[in-house]
Amino acid sequence: MSEDIYLTGITTTGTPHIGNYVGAIRPGIAASKDPAKKNYYFLADYHALAKNEDPDKIARSTLEIAAAWMSLGLDTDHAVFYRQSDIPEIPQLMWILTSVAAKGLMNRAHSYKASVQANLDSGNKDPDKGVTMALYSYPILMAADILMFKANRVPVGRDQKQHVEMARDMAQRFNHHYGDVLVLPEPVIDDTTAVLSGLDGRKMSKSYNNTIPVFEPEKRLRKLIMKIKTNSLEPGEPKDTDDSTLFDIYRAFATDEETAAIAERYAEGIAWGEMKQVLFEYINEHIKPARDEYERLIADPAIVEAELRKGAERAREISVPYLDEIRRAVGIRPLG
Repeated sequence: MSEDIYLTGITTTGTPHIGNYVGAIRPGIAASKDPAKKNYYFLADYHALAKNEDPDKIARSTLEIAAAWMSLGLDTDHAVFYRQSDIPEIPQLMWILTSVAAKGLMNRAHSYKASVQANLDSGNKDPDKGVTMALYSYPILMAADILMFKANRVPVGRDQKQHVEMARDMAQRFNHHYGDVLVLPEPVIDDTTAVLSGLDGRKMSKSYNNTIPVFEPEKRLRKLIMKIKTNSLEPGEPKDTDDSTLFDIYRAFATDEETAAIAERYAEGIAWGEMKQVLFEYINEHIKPARDEYERLIADPAIVEAELRKGAERAREISVPYLDEIRRAVGIRPLG
């Protein structure tokens, strides 16, 4: 293949937090400006249904996440930015892929195994209690997302690597039956990407309710940062930067020189209250221009909608003819 095609999906559950920003949004936006790469970014709203989210929450999250990527500088002229549900070819491809997806492969999916284990641990007689087909088939829909746009490079965290490998398995099975039609994807794992801790010291995650949303108003942002858990060392006592949530968050935003300067202040015994104020001021200054733009977009969703529709048109220039090729390969063809 002459060019690398990258594809990134963002599930429309919840409000983007600074862990999302550092781990996925910031590197994704940088990649969107690279003319050497073809990038697809999509809002995975069908995937959100697997989590049985409230409908209004899914709609709100779609707006917030799209507005976040746009306000933080996603280059939508170069990258293709679209909503999964605007591409009807994706669920059609998903159904075609179910004909080559082995049930045994789906049984090994981490999310399904975790649900079964939770049932067993709670003494439930039915290991599949509460497991919907949306949750069980999640890897097949993800495979359709990836394969629909011939993506050969899929940036993921280690916990998502299995889904890309499953997509690859389905593509190989399909090609074995029907010829060399689908492109085999590779996971791209960046171990240098920071994984931030949240307010309580655990990994920042919506499920732990310990996040710092990217676009919190100033007063609320300061309040959240002041709640970050620290140890009991007094002002003037040297402090270790290892295992310090405040330091890790600061380092994720700051330059190497700024980080080194803060490390020195740790060694000199900076007070935790002072460090929290330094962190608040730094993040607030960093985010403020994007926050103003974000608030403008949230107040006028029609701008976001127009951008997503433009992206869907560009995406369907690929998906419509490609699905036709795939359908013909499996025998769904005009008769005369």
